[in-house]
Amino acid sequence: MHGFHDRLLHVDLDSGRHRWREIGAERLRAFVGGIGLGTSLLYEFAPPGGEPLAPENPLIFVSAPLAGTGLTTTAKYAVVTKSPLTGFIADSLSSSFFALEIKAVGVDALVVTGRAPEPVYLFVGDGGVELRDARHLWGRSAAGTETEVRAELENAAARVAAIGPAGENLVRFATISNEGRHAGRGGVGAVMGSKNLKAVALCGGRRVEVAHPEGVAAAAGILRQRSLGTHTAKYREVGTVANLAVFDRLGALPARNFQQPTFDAADELSGESLTETSFSRRNGCASCTIRCERLFKASSGGEQRMEYETLFALGPLCGLEDRDAVLEAARLCDAYGLDSISAGGTLAWAMECVERGLLPEAGSLRFGAAEAVLSAIPAIAERRGVGDLLAEGSRRAALALGHGSLDWAMQVKGLELPGYEPRSLKTMALGLAVSPRGACHNRSGAYEADFSGAVDRLDSAPPRGALVAASEDYAATLDSLIVCKFLRNCFRDFYAEAADLLAKVTGWDYSAAELRLAAERIHTLKRCFNEREGWQPEDDGLPPRVLTESLATGVAQGTRLTRNELREMVRNYYHARQWNSDGRVSEARLRALGLSACDPGVGRGQACADEGGLDAKR
Repeated sequence: MHGFHDRLLHVDLDSGRHRWREIGAERLRAFVGGIGLGTSLLYEFAPPGGEPLAPENPLIFVSAPLAGTGLTTTAKYAVVTKSPLTGFIADSLSSSFFALEIKAVGVDALVVTGRAPEPVYLFVGDGGVELRDARHLWGRSAAGTETEVRAELENAAARVAAIGPAGENLVRFATISNEGRHAGRGGVGAVMGSKNLKAVALCGGRRVEVAHPEGVAAAAGILRQRSLGTHTAKYREVGTVANLAVFDRLGALPARNFQQPTFDAADELSGESLTETSFSRRNGCASCTIRCERLFKASSGGEQRMEYETLFALGPLCGLEDRDAVLEAARLCDAYGLDSISAGGTLAWAMECVERGLLPEAGSLRFGAAEAVLSAIPAIAERRGVGDLLAEGSRRAALALGHGSLDWAMQVKGLELPGYEPRSLKTMALGLAVSPRGACHNRSGAYEADFSGAVDRLDSAPPRGALVAASEDYAATLDSLIVCKFLRNCFRDFYAEAADLLAKVTGWDYSAAELRLAAERIHTLKRCFNEREGWQPEDDGLPPRVLTESLATGVAQGTRLTRNELREMVRNYYHARQWNSDGRVSEARLRALGLSACDPGVGRGQACADEGGLDAKR
């Protein structure tokens, strides 16, 4: 098979056994790879109604057909599991050399279930599969673990994905990290920690075979050239931190826990200001020509990577104006293994609670209090003091605290909102409300309609359902091939060109229509999984603050988003999806997408057979 190995490795930490099995061409063609294939495997392996931190919840690492082909921005992989933060699907992406190594060890997916009796790390190489003692690594950062595992393996070529202390302590928004990149949202690191799995190390020698090498090489050259054009100029010149100043001017930059859509210190924190005063160097992922990554000089003397979402969440959202403090807060999140968006969102909720006199044990944690933030991040990761409450995320923390504090927990389905103000970006508001993994800017490019001027971003009319559905399907395709979203505007006719790429790699006669159908199938199966795990219509909503308070500052001052407006937009979205009026997937749509076999009462994961025990080096 070209582009794939047609092989899955299932490791069960309870029994210490592993099993290889074929995935099947039909399934690969239907779900493509990446998040699509991962969603299919999650539906199969996860027992219905299971607890996310229980041993049986699968942790799934998934490659994609374009990975390892030399096509720009394709060195990416997916991590899929049931989220301990939301109780629904968690599908995170990360990038660089670890993604290529998944292919190099000869698998398309690695499924881990069970819980080891003591901390271990998993090593998969050409010589086999084994577990190694990781008790001495417990407590270390992901970066430190990566270095030590390579040294122990005496193999500098090995690639390692690991958790930090936050994952070990089951912080519900812990990350999995590799090479300074992070599979961040939804708490995938906590699932890894619940399995006593400190790291996964890979080292293989298999190459990716493509059906039409000359065609792939020609396509790679075209995309490489386009990736250096005007559509990616922002990412190449300033990076995503450029968004902060733009969003502030548009009245779309959430500040002080979404109490304001602008921030007084936006100029000082802007990407342009950071570049002028603190720029260190530009970097990029493996197989990438865009090189959007920016590292800035930290006050400690080191370097810190910074993206817009981290800058927003640890800066304006928490009222922090000091760029050195924001860089240090970002460094701490990376070192401990915390999703910076959820960390910032939960801290901002706590700050407002303190202002309202509801959280006296966090008395120093106030908007703009840099030292308090820098103390709170390690406390969250180590579950010390009030950090134990905040480690649960804003929704669970608010439910535990009570006193109406859920009203200012800025989350959807338990996942904290990213840096987009829903009241001044109403297509984005709908995208955030209906996203399967919660408040998410990556599984829907709904904001593009608002920023492009295709619709009036301050008005909920005309209906936005079809726009959001199309953006979700587009994202599902990118995330399953996997191609970086920063390349998205470099395609002239996306589905036709993407299908042609897939055909050149796999040798399949793949069409644009088939790829569109696969995209809808993938997104719909996410919805089916959430329905199976207890989704209710009220879960497709937004925080009360967004639906009751007008914007207080900026060019959009006075703008509102009412409950009725959102309800109508959601209803229109269900209609565009051809789902039932209550938001549940209709039987007719399941049949049309080839998903009629989905049974919400059945989990079809297969236990590890007696093919081989793991060489446990404890």
